Amino acid sequence: MLAQRTLKSLTKAVGVGLHSGQRVELTLRPAAPDTGIVFRRVDLPQPVDIPISAQAVTDTRLASTISSGSAKVHTVEHLMSACAGLGIDNLYVDITAEEVPILDGSASSFVFLLQSAGIELQAAPKRFIRVLKPVEVREGQGVSEKWARLSPYNGYKLGFEIDFDHPAVDSTGQRVEFDMGTGSYSRDIARARTFGFTKDVEMMRANGLALGGGLDNAIVMDDYKVLNTDGLRYNDEFVKHKILDAMGDLYLLGKPLLAAYTAFRSGHALNNKLLRELLSHEDAWEVVTFDDEKTAPQGFATLARAW
Repeated sequence: MLAQRTLKSLTKAVGVGLHSGQRVELTLRPAAPDTGIVFRRVDLPQPVDIPISAQAVTDTRLASTISSGSAKVHTVEHLMSACAGLGIDNLYVDITAEEVPILDGSASSFVFLLQSAGIELQAAPKRFIRVLKPVEVREGQGVSEKWARLSPYNGYKLGFEIDFDHPAVDSTGQRVEFDMGTGSYSRDIARARTFGFTKDVEMMRANGLALGGGLDNAIVMDDYKVLNTDGLRYNDEFVKHKILDAMGDLYLLGKPLLAAYTAFRSGHALNNKLLRELLSHEDAWEVVTFDDEKTAPQGFATLARAW
């Protein structure tokens, strides 16, 4: 049986929120089979659980935000991406503020935290959502066009293309494909950092956003070049971060996908719209398990190792 996964022990991190600038403590704890991933606001007078789901996403401006009633958690996508990359099914995320810490701006710190806690197989079958028919969402036309698509595929692969008119981005790879069956998430995707432009950062800060952002947790560019003294971690780090984000956004579905995701200039909003479109077509997907892990698509049976 291809089994569900949780952590062997709890692990903690402290950091600041990218947009709030607030100090936040994060505790990742094991959870029972079929719990799913549940964020828990432990700083509130009465702690509030926010289980992940496509419908729990209530804001997609600059990040993915999930809510339950008035309780919210912002910027969940990097942690969710790490969970997707390592195949974590069940997890409690205790958090002391309303934004997940940005740490180094990638998913690599979350991968390290999850790996350091240890990953444990559970006595329950891992449930996948297998896409049976193509589903697509589109917005805009011409130079403002963007789209995202899910197609049937016996495995999980993601293809993404960006289109930035900027010298520093233009000089790097702007399209990448990553396949869970042949690639290594920890090595190939997890270290890609979020990025922004100085002119946008100034505007965001004036609006009370990006208060915790800086050169230690983002790639920052002026009108011509990357300002980080250590340069890029990958020669196509920008588009790889978009794959990282997409993996986190899509994992908010609550189960791993068996599908091919392709996108052009997509973002958090369109990714969530794609999930909702998929769920609205009941003939476009099914839930599957694998009694024999040898029959599962490549890349899902082996426990991921740290790089």
